[in-house]
Amino acid sequence: MAIMSIPSPTVDPAAVKAIRQFNRFYTRRIGALDPYLGSAMSLTDVRVLYELAHRETAVASEIGRDLGLDAGYMSRILRRFENEGWLSREPHPRDARQSVLRLTDAGHAAFAPLQQKSREEAAALLAPLMPAQRQQLVQAMGTMQALLDSEAPPAKLQAAVLRDPAPGDIGWVVQQHGEIYAREYGWNSEFEALVAGIASEFLLKFQPEWERCWIAELNGERVGAIFVVRKSATVAQLRMLILAPAARGLGLGGKLVDECIAFARRKGYRKMVLWTNSCLSAARGIYAKRGFQLAKSEPHESYGQQLVGETWELKL
Repeated sequence: MAIMSIPSPTVDPAAVKAIRQFNRFYTRRIGALDPYLGSAMSLTDVRVLYELAHRETAVASEIGRDLGLDAGYMSRILRRFENEGWLSREPHPRDARQSVLRLTDAGHAAFAPLQQKSREEAAALLAPLMPAQRQQLVQAMGTMQALLDSEAPPAKLQAAVLRDPAPGDIGWVVQQHGEIYAREYGWNSEFEALVAGIASEFLLKFQPEWERCWIAELNGERVGAIFVVRKSATVAQLRMLILAPAARGLGLGGKLVDECIAFARRKGYRKMVLWTNSCLSAARGIYAKRGFQLAKSEPHESYGQQLVGETWELKL
């Protein structure tokens, strides 16, 4: 991975250092600094050969543009390929200024072992990893490409999946509350401690007939959570709604709240209550849209901030 533009002065120097460190690691790990794939050719030579082998209509200017090669450099590579007998040229049917480039049989014969070698090296990178680790690596590379390729089409979002919590999920919920509320609202560690206590109580005193947690996933990644706990025989409490920034604006927060309401009604609860703060406008909007009513508000100083706590209720 190469970053061609000069980093903005506002970019964290530690992030720049991390990118450079990763570049050094990865180029060394894949042998990009060695004769590429055990051949006498450079990485750029093999990339050009790959494009020639995989394009129906290969044109020098298009390949050079896509690979970021200037015309002179591209011309020298193609001339070497012609001298090796790997490349032929034909008149372009619609543009007399250009030629259509095609690999000869000798060119395909030269490329085939390189392609197989590339596949073997990629498989060797994955082989030591467990299946879950392989999936994690592939997803991380896809994320890198999507973030750094400004011309790439946006990834198609899969339908959100709501599931029961698995080991590690409740800890993730606590972490997300601590990170998101510190970053977006400036709340201190007191809030994370509060959430950790609520989460611990849920695990230790869980009543499966009357309580429930949903973990929301999008494209295989955890992006949200919500809880219903038993406050009394007739009252259910909604707790710890959280949604990662990447999953906002998709209606997922509302879907999580809807699941809680439907569950409470199925269990015969007569009322659902929740406690929130007045600054959490997005969550308050979700609650109000579903019929929750503000029952009580009270100023308080918590988590390093001056806040207004609110109790909301919904008759079921």
